[in-house]
Amino acid sequence: MNLRFAATAFHLTPPRLAFASISQVARRLSTVSPNAMEKVDTTSRLTKLRALMKERQVHVYIVPSEDNHSSEYIAASDGRRPYISGFTGSAGVAVVTPDSAILSTDGRYIIQATKQLDDNWTLLNSAQPEAPTWQEWSAEQSAGGKNVAVDASLLASSAAKKLLEKIHKCGGADLLPLEENLVDIVWGEERPPRPREPVIVLPETLAGKPVQKKLQELREDLQKKHAAGFLVSMLDEIAWLFNLRGSDIPYNPVFFSYAIVTPDTATLYVDDSKLDDACKAHLAQNNVTLRPYESILDDARDLQAKTKQAQGDGAPNRLLLSNRGSWALQRALGGDDMVDEVRSPIGDAKAIKNEVELQGMRACHIRDGAALIEYFAWLEDQLVAKKAVLDEVQADDKLLELRSKHKNFVGLSFPTISSTGAKYWVTEYGHCFWAQYTEYLLTCLRASAAVIHYKPIRGNCSVIDPDKVYLCDSGAQYLDGTTDVTRTLHFGQPTDAEREAYTLVLKGNIALDLAIFPKGTTGYALDALARQHLWKNGLDYRHGTGHGVGSYLNVHEGPIGVGTRTQYAEVALSPGNVISNEPGYYVEESFGIRIENIIMVREVKTKYSFGDKPFLGFEHVTMVPYCRNLIDASLLTDVEKQWINESNAEILEKTKGFFENDPLTMAWLTRETQPIE
Repeated sequence: MNLRFAATAFHLTPPRLAFASISQVARRLSTVSPNAMEKVDTTSRLTKLRALMKERQVHVYIVPSEDNHSSEYIAASDGRRPYISGFTGSAGVAVVTPDSAILSTDGRYIIQATKQLDDNWTLLNSAQPEAPTWQEWSAEQSAGGKNVAVDASLLASSAAKKLLEKIHKCGGADLLPLEENLVDIVWGEERPPRPREPVIVLPETLAGKPVQKKLQELREDLQKKHAAGFLVSMLDEIAWLFNLRGSDIPYNPVFFSYAIVTPDTATLYVDDSKLDDACKAHLAQNNVTLRPYESILDDARDLQAKTKQAQGDGAPNRLLLSNRGSWALQRALGGDDMVDEVRSPIGDAKAIKNEVELQGMRACHIRDGAALIEYFAWLEDQLVAKKAVLDEVQADDKLLELRSKHKNFVGLSFPTISSTGAKYWVTEYGHCFWAQYTEYLLTCLRASAAVIHYKPIRGNCSVIDPDKVYLCDSGAQYLDGTTDVTRTLHFGQPTDAEREAYTLVLKGNIALDLAIFPKGTTGYALDALARQHLWKNGLDYRHGTGHGVGSYLNVHEGPIGVGTRTQYAEVALSPGNVISNEPGYYVEESFGIRIENIIMVREVKTKYSFGDKPFLGFEHVTMVPYCRNLIDASLLTDVEKQWINESNAEILEKTKGFFENDPLTMAWLTRETQPIE
């Protein structure tokens, strides 16, 4: 796999940068090898790594998948575990000893790992109950007083504490926090360069809140917690706090950086070659000091020393770090004696969109809806009227082309999931190399539409069958918002089972959209509303119902969401939250259905006000009609029919202006938004 190519193949590019044309993107993607799952000979790499381990008296060396910022997706330069192991799946940990090496991953990736790992590696399937975890295996290897080591910038502090307990329990000596990464040394000049993409200022007309106001609110939180400072390590939080955007990580408009905010100062740690005069002026106007990215650990130690020195005179004596911050940062700030690891107050604030951001979401979803409507009309015409032969990637290319012509379009928010038909094909929903479009979702399902997060590969994907269910999950980044929309269609004659399943999923989507609930309710509590109609028929789906969505930021955003994860029970939904509403149902070897809208939490008026509590509800902003061909109206209540008809009327009204000179799309839109009797 060409890792250097992965770093530059498809960056989300700010509008003032040269965004690749559709033909350029197609040419880049066509160069991806269909044999990317071939084994890599790791003998030389492991030999060099073991020599370094011996020099540093390391007996067990851990190679995580994460980058320094606990990012969901990583740049190619941070793909250390794929490099040392040859396994390119997004989830997994490699562990190396002087005479063995293991790769631990979950059930999604077992087949891929089996194909990619050479004979130097043993595969641990964490999905098997009897299999040890990588932590347990590492601890067992430390028995007899051996040391375990890890790059401390790649492991969360809480994870390090738990691992150290296991090591001591097995008779191991210690967990060593290395500041150098041994894989990087082995990688040497072959390692892709760290991205150095330009950073842009997001104007207040789009951000909605000035930097000084955000800093003031953060400092008020510091005062409440009697804290002397907060070290910010999450990239989307830094981008939001300073009203900046970048393109260092595919699909996420962020840039590599850290920040430290105290009651009196704000410091941004970044490679200042990424900043033009406008960025530097913007930061100076907001009293933000610039420091080199590499200075963060030294400056964290200085902050710790100054804070400790001030103890005893009533000054704040604690430092804050996100509970997703690294062990290296926690240690530099003084460890447990000085640091409180908390849910980030910036993450909480960012999740509550201001009125400008909410209006941006409404506006960009209208344009995005117009692109999808034009795409679906074109696709049906090609498949049914023109009898064209189109594969899943060709369709994906067309959708990108249509989106790119709309105002404020920057790029995709994730790779489009374009899937149809039943076939034997192994794929992986990879995060590490999304920019290269070489993801292989290892689920071993036989219907691509039934794969929850399927990604078609150019030259190795299905031709779209108009007589089969077609699922399209896609999203885009616009200067004024981020979209994520799923629609399931059928261009022929669906089966009764397909229509029943689609309608049950639609009923769940409507139920969540119509929910009214008291302030203080969590997404964990609301999840059952979306599943209830499936449950009544003994059906379900194995993914969350909704995730937070950023505002021209990451398409997956915490801390709120709807689902059965315990984290969704920790934070109540609040007005201004933007989340997805995406129930589904998937039948192996047959079809998959998902319907996804973006909804925004708002306060609603109710007849009564129990306990004087405000009541909340949702506003949907996705402007794409549902597939009439898949709806079984006999399963809908009058309330549900009214909801669909009102939604369709709104979609028609808000998008028809885009198609005044496009009779094909206008005819499709008019037909699909006709009232359901």
